[in-house]
Amino acid sequence: MKFLIQNGRVIDPASGRDEVTDVAIASGRILSIGSAPPDFGAHRTIDATGLVVMPGLVDLAARLREPGHEHEGMLESELNAAAAGGVTSLVCPPDTDPPLDEPGLVEMLKFRARKLSLCRLFPLGALTRGLGGQVLTEMAELTEAGCVGFSQADVPIVDTQILMRALQYAATVGTTVWLRANDPWLGKGVAASGPLATRLGLSGVPVAAETLALHTLFELVRSTGARVHVCRLSSAAGVALLKAAKAEGLPITADVSINSLHLTDVDIGYFNSDMRLSPPLRHGHDRDALRAALADGTIDALVSDHTPVDDDEKNLPFGEAEPGASGLELLLSLTLKWGQAHGLSMAQSLARVTCDPVRVIGDTLGSLASSAGRLLPGGVADICVFDPAIEWPVVPDQLLSQGKHTPFTFASTGMALPGRVRYTMVAGNWAYEAPALLA
Repeated sequence: MKFLIQNGRVIDPASGRDEVTDVAIASGRILSIGSAPPDFGAHRTIDATGLVVMPGLVDLAARLREPGHEHEGMLESELNAAAAGGVTSLVCPPDTDPPLDEPGLVEMLKFRARKLSLCRLFPLGALTRGLGGQVLTEMAELTEAGCVGFSQADVPIVDTQILMRALQYAATVGTTVWLRANDPWLGKGVAASGPLATRLGLSGVPVAAETLALHTLFELVRSTGARVHVCRLSSAAGVALLKAAKAEGLPITADVSINSLHLTDVDIGYFNSDMRLSPPLRHGHDRDALRAALADGTIDALVSDHTPVDDDEKNLPFGEAEPGASGLELLLSLTLKWGQAHGLSMAQSLARVTCDPVRVIGDTLGSLASSAGRLLPGGVADICVFDPAIEWPVVPDQLLSQGKHTPFTFASTGMALPGRVRYTMVAGNWAYEAPALLA
């Protein structure tokens, strides 16, 4: 099939392209950017006047809840949510049930995602069997099955000797280890330590839970040379340690979630369980440091941290509620909102959810490595088209995700979000088209 997207503002953060022009697509790839060939006969033409045409978003953290947690999300529902958010590629952590610690499980998940043709799926393999923190998985075999890295999700490895051996093995295989920096003993609370947690009687998680884990991790990286991606950094002190580690030349990358980038512990209000998140929302100076670090490139990518939770697990007292929130459909809008607040160009903002996350994943993308997260003649046609002029309120029942809980509902924040996805294309096929009411 041949498609022509006409008169859109084409933005490719990787190349700096920002111009009103046309994009021609044929056989799943971008044929041209600019004037289409004279003999190009489009089967369908999209008038993108006033719209932005950009690479599909790449989300480095999205739980799809299948297999094992289908009551909270199904592969089809969550990939539909990804397409509605303009996300064309995502990385999922291994904490499914059973965990992704066998090649067969990885291959099955990737096969099911390919059949749906809604979004590209890149799984992380479990670093240890069953995420138990004791026995290392066969990383070489899991890499061959399609894993782009290895992780414990939110389950820490308590034994540092095992963690060191895991990093040594990963360095030998040439893969990246994705880890949350959270001390297993200090990180058991439900809210950030401070006056608000004390006043509400909530168990606290001190900043030291993150910084102690980072110190240990960076020391092991110095010893092993392993590549490590720090997932969901949450504090100003953590940002300072990350900046120093990068200045030293350690092979470290990091991301931050849309929740930590926009919210603080004050937003918990009167025990609003939609604000029960992991990592917990921290103080205003932490949020500000995270925003600045994302802007200057210290933090490499912005992620949705999509974790759909059902009503039975969320509508509980704050300390008992399951942490997590749906975010795939909000990633683009919250990226734009952060960029506007920092006075960044649209291309600078969108880089953190397109080409920059691709650099984190690296060459494990195979044939996609050269064109993922980019608009490139000859490259894969993974494209998001959105309307930058629309502001929309987040209404839970209108989300396509099976999980309807998010801290960014209009009822909670009174905040309308900028930018609404109109079309999403994956490999030259339309994965999402906004209903006329939303368009």
